[in-house]
Order: sequence, then structure tokens, then C-alpha cells
Amino acid sequence: MKLYLNDLGLLCAAGNDKDHVLRNLLAGERSGLVFTDRFSPGRQFAVGRVEAELPEIGDDLRYHRCRNNRLLLAALTQIRGTVDRMIARFGRDRIGCVLGTSTSGIRSTELALAEQAESGALPGDFHYKQQQMGAGADFLRAYLNLGGPAYTLSTACSSSGRALASARRLLRLGLCDAVIVGGADTLCNLTINGFAALDSLSSGLCRPFGLHRDGINIGEAVSLFVLSREQGPVELLGIGSTSDAYHFSAPDPEGLAVGQAMQKALQDAGKRPEQIDYLNLHGTATVLNDSMESKAVNAVFGADVAASSSKGMTGHTLGAAAALELGFCWLLLNRDDDTGRLIPNVNADTIDPELAVLNLVRQGAALNRRINVCQSNSFAFGGNNISIVVGRA
Repeated sequence: MKLYLNDLGLLCAAGNDKDHVLRNLLAGERSGLVFTDRFSPGRQFAVGRVEAELPEIGDDLRYHRCRNNRLLLAALTQIRGTVDRMIARFGRDRIGCVLGTSTSGIRSTELALAEQAESGALPGDFHYKQQQMGAGADFLRAYLNLGGPAYTLSTACSSSGRALASARRLLRLGLCDAVIVGGADTLCNLTINGFAALDSLSSGLCRPFGLHRDGINIGEAVSLFVLSREQGPVELLGIGSTSDAYHFSAPDPEGLAVGQAMQKALQDAGKRPEQIDYLNLHGTATVLNDSMESKAVNAVFGADVAASSSKGMTGHTLGAAAALELGFCWLLLNRDDDTGRLIPNVNADTIDPELAVLNLVRQGAALNRRINVCQSNSFAFGGNNISIVVGRA
């Protein structure tokens, strides 16, 4: 059964719509990463923040009001025409919604508790639904009055990749005819201070695969696809997932299960390593992750496949990262461009010579032909790994 990613809506630090995002990615633009202590009083860190004016959520859905859901609504607006066509064709009961997130609307709870500490009472518009992990899927289902399955997966940084796998399963089982699938995560104190406690945040702008890399920049983002059997511009070719449970937060230094996830995705897609035109790396810019991933990629692909981490321009968007970065692959595939310009690995640093050799994309590099097949990696705490292959339809 062939499945297609019919449409895409996304917002991140690299831009607020498809054209803007692709233009900034290809240019290696990092201005979306800004220093602030808004989420870590007294300590400034670079974060990737969405600066768009987000749509408001109406009074009829006031219990769903939170920044995370407003991000989802902004992305939904970009794909609304495709969603409405699917609803008209199949009916609301045949449309599902599967999302990934790591913090959902926790920011609303942080703000509400801060107000309670100051005034003695929670704000009148606060509701516990805003912080539930399933809040995003519940909101989109209610907003669109859908009757199909709606749920959320939370497996840290692989969450929205797992959502893609789950959405594919719904279609293969005949439980849905189309699925709104993706992920969203929002900047909050919990995330920033949690990663700071792990000594995982960079002191400056992150440096994926750089010699002087010292940690991640946290970002916020949303990425929503429409997945269906209907012919579309990009085909979902293969998904591979593994879970090694090596350590709660540190990756297996040899990256064996990560390599297996990439191989499974290739096998599922019916592709050989040399048929992948571009590989979007997880590339968090932490010492351990980049070392592990370089070993795994080199073992599967050698040093030939064009590869880069886009996190140097967006930050690490956690539960939204897998869908966001697969969205970047969708953008590369869904364009009439015979130059094959690629997303560079931006780090303002020299590449660490101790890493396994990779063909990291330099600024302005291109294949000088069309990009036809892309693969994207996402790895999470606990060794929860996923790799996805997509191709030009």
C-alpha cells in the first residue's frame, strides 16, 4: 500500500511558512536562535523561538487555550484546504489525528502557578487540559469536529516520528482514510532548566559535529502533515525503529541500535544506502550523540551520503523534531529544482577530526541534479530511535 504526505504546515525558528523555512535553511540562516533568560532567570541560553503572531483559540474551546495548541492551529491553517478536501471526500469519522510532544502545554501551567504564587489564585482561564500530553490531539479533533482516532505519543525526541509510524498503521489497518500527523513542542522553564541540570545546554550557539561542541539549543516548533493513500507530492517509503534502553539519557557509544533503525528504514523502503540523496541527521551537538551518530551513519552509509544537522538553525525541538526535520526533507523533495541544493550543516566551527568521517554538507553545496529520496533520523532518551525514508512521488 502506497502512502503519501499530501501537505505540510510548519513553524519554527527558521520561519513561519514553507517558503520562508526552506529559504532560510538553504541559506544557513541562524538568526532565529536568540539569547534569553525568559525561561531560566539569571542564566541566558540561546533558544529557537517562533516569532509569528499565532491565531487565537475561540471561547467555545477556551479550555484548550495554550501556546502549544495555538502553534498547532497556525500549522493547521497552512494545510486547511487539504484537510477540508479529505473531510469532504471521506467524512469526519474517517480522519484521524496522531501527534507527538514532550511537554504539550506545560508552559501554561508554569504561568498559572506563577500567578497563583503572586495573587493567591489560579487565573480564571487556566484548565488542566492545557498541560495534558494528549491536549494537542484533543484540540485538533475538537476544532475540526473529527470522529476518527485521536491520540498523542510521547517518547521524548522521537515522539513525532513515532506518530508517523502510528498514523501509517491506522491507514494500513483501514481504520482511517487520512491522518493529520506531526508534532509540537513549546519553550518552557521545565525543559530549559531540566537540560541545564543535565549540563546539556550549549554556552553559545550549538555546533553540530563541531570540534568545540558543548551542548544543544532548545527550540520550539510545530510540523503537521496530511497522510493518506491519495496521490501526493511526497511518498512515505519506509520507517525503521529500535529501542536499546542503553541508558536513561546517554546514547550507546557504538550506536548499534541507531544503525539498525536506519537499516530497517532502508529495507522497509526497498532502498540501498547509495540511493539516499540526503540524510537529515539527529545531530544534537552534544559530545556523545554526535560521536555515536557519526559511527552509526558511517557504518551504514560509509562517507558518501550528503548529510547535515539542521538543528544549528532551529535548535532541538524535542517532541516536534522528527516531524519538523522530516518536513525539511519534504520541502527538498517538493520543489522544481534541478540543482539539488542541500541543507548545510551550520556550526561556525571546524568538524571534529575524532568523529567517524561523514559527508557533511557545506554552505551552498548541491547535488547538481534533482533530490529524489531523503532519510531523517531522530533519537531519544532511553535509546528510542526512529529513521524515516521519503521520496519524490
